[in-house]
Parts: sequence; C-alpha cells; structure tokens
Amino acid sequence: MKILTQTFQTKHNTAPFSQIKINDYQPAFETNLAKARAEIDAITTNSEAPTFENTIVALDFAGQELDRLSSIFFNLNSAETCDEMQKIAQEVSPLLTAFSNDIALNEDLFKRVKAVHDQKANLNLTPEQATLLDKKYKSFARNGALLPEDKKARLREIDTELAKLKLTFGENVLAETNNYQLHITNEAELKGLPDGAKEMAHSLAQSKNLEGWIFTLDFPSYLPFVTYVDNRELRKVMAIAAGKKAFQNNEYDNKEITLKIAKLRYERATLLGYETHSHFVLEERMAQHPDKVKLFLNDLLEKAKPAAQKEFAELTAFAQELDGIDQLEKWDGAYYSEKLKQKLYSLDDELLKPYFKLENVLNGAFTVAEKLFGITFKEVFNIDKYHEDVQTFEVLDFEGNLVAVFYSDFFPRKGKRNGAWMTSFKPQYIKDGVNERPHVSIVCNFTPPTATKPSLLTFNEVTTLFHEFGHALHGMLANTTYPSLSGTSVFWDFVELPSQVMENWCYQPEALALFAHHYETGEIIPQHYVEKIKESASFLEGMATLRQLSFGILDMAYHSNNPNAITDIKVFEKQAMEIATLYPDVEENCMSVSFSHIFQGGYSSGYYSYKWAEVLDADAFAYFEEQGIFNKEVATKFKDNVLSKGGTELPMELYKRFRGHEPTVDALLKRAGLLP
Repeated sequence: MKILTQTFQTKHNTAPFSQIKINDYQPAFETNLAKARAEIDAITTNSEAPTFENTIVALDFAGQELDRLSSIFFNLNSAETCDEMQKIAQEVSPLLTAFSNDIALNEDLFKRVKAVHDQKANLNLTPEQATLLDKKYKSFARNGALLPEDKKARLREIDTELAKLKLTFGENVLAETNNYQLHITNEAELKGLPDGAKEMAHSLAQSKNLEGWIFTLDFPSYLPFVTYVDNRELRKVMAIAAGKKAFQNNEYDNKEITLKIAKLRYERATLLGYETHSHFVLEERMAQHPDKVKLFLNDLLEKAKPAAQKEFAELTAFAQELDGIDQLEKWDGAYYSEKLKQKLYSLDDELLKPYFKLENVLNGAFTVAEKLFGITFKEVFNIDKYHEDVQTFEVLDFEGNLVAVFYSDFFPRKGKRNGAWMTSFKPQYIKDGVNERPHVSIVCNFTPPTATKPSLLTFNEVTTLFHEFGHALHGMLANTTYPSLSGTSVFWDFVELPSQVMENWCYQPEALALFAHHYETGEIIPQHYVEKIKESASFLEGMATLRQLSFGILDMAYHSNNPNAITDIKVFEKQAMEIATLYPDVEENCMSVSFSHIFQGGYSSGYYSYKWAEVLDADAFAYFEEQGIFNKEVATKFKDNVLSKGGTELPMELYKRFRGHEPTVDALLKRAGLLP
C-alpha cells in the first residue's frame, strides 16, 4: 500500500507499476481519501478571510495524491483489468463519488468560494485565474450547492448510483466482447480473407489449443472478417454477434441499465433546475444549448443525406451487378464498400498495409510533431510499465528539457477494452515555481504482429494512431498553472480539434514520405498510391457522415428529452435513428446497450462534438494548406493558442486567436465532397 500513498521514488516521478499489487489499491484509496478530506477541511476551517490563493488555488491542488492514484487505477482498469480490479472499482467508485459530493455540497466551503467570486471584479485576475474562479464557483452551483438539504441528499444518491451503473455497463460490454468467438475449421469458408488476418486467427486458435481459426469481436479480428470474407452467411453471423452485445437477456444485458442511466441523468438535471440532461451538459460546451446542437446536426444531415442516399444506391447497384444482391444489409456494407473502392481506385488495405509498419508510423507521428512543434521522442527502458507491450518515451525540446513522458500501448488483449483512447497518468501544472510535466498515454487495439509479419496497419489504423497522438500532443504540450485547466481539460466539443486535425497529415505526400516505407524493401509508398489515398478520402463520405450523425441524433434523443416515457430501448432507438438510417433494421441488434461513449464514457449530450470538431479541424488545416503543412509560424500559433492553453480561456477565443476568424462549415463540406 505504501507505494501508492507516498511520492514515487522513480525516474520523473512516474508510476511504479511493477511494484503495485492489486491488494494495495483499496487501502491506498482509503488513506488518500482521508488525506484529501483533511486538505479540504484545512481550506474550510481557515480562520483567514477567503482569498483567491487560500481558497480557489488551494481547492484546485487539494487531493492531488488521490487524483494520481485514481488515474493509475482507472487507466489500468481500462487497459489491463481483471476480475479483482473490477470488484475494487465497484467498491471504490461510490467512495469517490461520495467525496466529490461532500465537496460540492459543503456549505462552508461554498461560502468561501462564493465570497471570492463576489469580489471577482476587484481582484485583477489573469484570464486563467478568472477562468479557474468561474469554474470552481460553477462546480458548486451546478452540483447542488444551492439546493435544500433533502434535494442534496437525493443528488448524492443519484451520483452514487450512476457511478456504479456506468461501471457495470462497461464491464458488461467487455464481458460480452470477451465471451464471443467464431471457430472455423474449414479454410474454404474463409475465402477472400487476407493472409495476415488468417494468420492472426490461426495464432489465436493455437493459443487456445484448437485447430483452425478463431475470430473475436476485437476490432482487428472483427473488421477484416466482415470486410473481406466472401461467405455472406458468416459475415452475417459476426455482424449480428457484434450488434447484440449486452442485448441478449443474459447476466450481461444492459437494457435496464441503459434506461436507468438516462432516467437518473434526467432526474439529476431537473433537480438542479435544468430542463434536461442536455441543457445541463451543454451549458459548459461551445454549443451551449440543445437547440443549437440539433440545428447543427440537422443542417449537416440535410447536406449529407442526398449524397448518402446516392452512394447507397450506387453501392446497392454494384452489389447487384457483382453478386445479385437486391437488398444491402449491415453485414454487406464494409464488404461491398471495399470491393467498390478497389474497383474505383485500384486500392485496398492489403495493398497499403506493407507500407504502414507500426513502428514506422509511430516514428512518422514523432517526426511530424518534431517538424511542427520542435519536440523529439526518445525511447527509454528505465521507466516502469504495466504490460510488456507498452513502450515508454521521454519527450524533449530542442534544448534537451523534459516536455513529457509518453506511453504507447497498441495491441488487443483480454483485459483491455476495445477502441482507442488517450489518457494521462499525471497532468501538467506549475507549483512552487516548478513546471511539473505530464505523463501521457495512448491506448489502441491494432493488428498485432504474427510469426511471419510485423504489425502492419490498415490506413484506418494509421489515421487512428495520428488521431490519438493529436490528443496526446494536447496533453504533452500543456503549459498552464492549474491542473484542472491543463491539457485536454477543455470544453468537450473542443477536445477533438487537436486529434482530428492531426489526421490530415496522413493524406499529405510530404508527410507520408516520412514514414510510409515498405517494411521489406524500404521503398517509399508510390506516388500513385498517395494520389489514390487522397482521391479516396471522400469515398462514401456521405454515408460515413450520415452514420456519425445518427449516433449524435440518438445521443440527443436520450438526453434532450424526458426519458421516463421510454419503455422499449430497441423501439426508441429505431425511431430516433430512422431519419439517418440507410440499412434495414436487424431485430436481434441494439446499439444503445453497448454505446459506451455515452453510457460509460463522458460523451452524453456530446457525441455531436466529433462532427463539430471536424468543422474546426477542416478550417484549421485549410490554414496549414494555405501556408505549407509544416509551416513553423502556423504551427507555433496552433501550439501557443490551442495546444498549450488547455481550458484557460473560452475555446472560441483561443481558436480565433490562432485562425483570425471563427470557423465556417465550408472547408469541411469541400473536404467531404458534399458541396453541390
């Protein structure tokens, strides 16, 4: 336990993963919670008059050891979990929620915060200090400080229940993912599947002492299967298995949990005086109001739907011509899209993968960051890690000063949830004159190496790596004073800008030349492939846009209305998404019950932010294209006004300082080929 309750005696104060035992966590949480409570008590009982320093700043730095422990534990609970960790998570989450509520509902503490806030006009604060003061005041007002006692008690109950429900939701999705496998023993049934995917499936079967090939719902296994396997019935089996995760009336069923989460969020919002959960959430977003989000989604829907319907008709005609398919189903989409893409562009992932060896792509991301932002990445082997697959790097500026510690974790495994994400084990902040540098991690589920091949990425995996690396840069280049405003601690509909803008470099010949080299010959990716990649960037973009919009529409349907009238999750989902749906419904499937972004993660009333940030990123990258994709002046403006500033000012102000004006939707529509 002691290892988790004291300053780490490690290089750069990094987490000592190998020294931590699972049974250390629970007592460490109890100890660090007690310390954090004592720090809050010290602020509350301070006999001196409330000031910005002794109340607002002290509050922002209170509980740092608890925050550090929480980041380590919950990051590992996502990337390297087990039954024991999940049990601890279920026990610890209510304690953390109770602590947060104790702060939010602490009347004496709120009085001190309010006293400072009331003097705001006379305090001569910097923009960052003013933002921190507003944020602290709102954190009380938006979390029940102004409520009567009976409503405060109910708020505590709701928050405790929500914390547990969200954890269970995620655990159920992970269990359903892990519990499914498709075992194939007849190789003829795998006709069309690339050798690399087949070899990976064979290795998995061998690891389980089985003959043949095993396919799972992990993305690197699932996606090649539904994209390439000619056997339509088997594609259907896999697609339905993926779509019915947590929708099977078994112990991992999420129907009731999904509805409970939506209803409790609504009750919480109305308790606080808001019309709906979306009204509560969006008050602290760039969009500000549900009506603005719906207007944004509907505007894009109006522009994308005709293109999507035209593309769907063309894809259907292509499938008809090729295989006599009259009605495209969900298990046909990836398969015929890939076939059509090959026909139109003579390009497929298998042709490109040899040029995208994982190590080369990662080094390419590093080189792009070096050219743009003046930082270098040096792999080191004396920083502890939580799994042998993890790599560790020191990020240095050109003077050799430490900018950040960077962890990468790229391959699927049993204790790791699906998807890709960026996180941090320690934030950046300035305390006692020392600029504490962040420890940042990206976690993905890429195609692993096999006995005969290194990890070769699909182009989609290449853009995913650059996407998460963009989030990482937002964390690594942070340069703020206060931890709660640092790095990715920004409005949710702004947080995707750094990640999505970085994807643009994957399409640029100048950038691809840095890392897209054939893993066997060293040959740079041929120019005609690069041109095809650029040409195909907007391939079926109308359909892709419609799909993303349907997720945002579903999110808003749950959260911008009263969900108490919902009796059937499946029926509700189908009605909500109908306006943006192209494929026939699959009765056995339901997306809501595994929609982890909004029911486990932080995207409730925020899924629209992916498209919102695309508007920002297209507009931002247009600036780079005008001046040169490695233009130092533009890159420095982006670093100084966006990446380093965190949440210290309103995001639109930061964006305008970088770009010179507010973004317009034109750059996105042009890039997506959706302009008439």
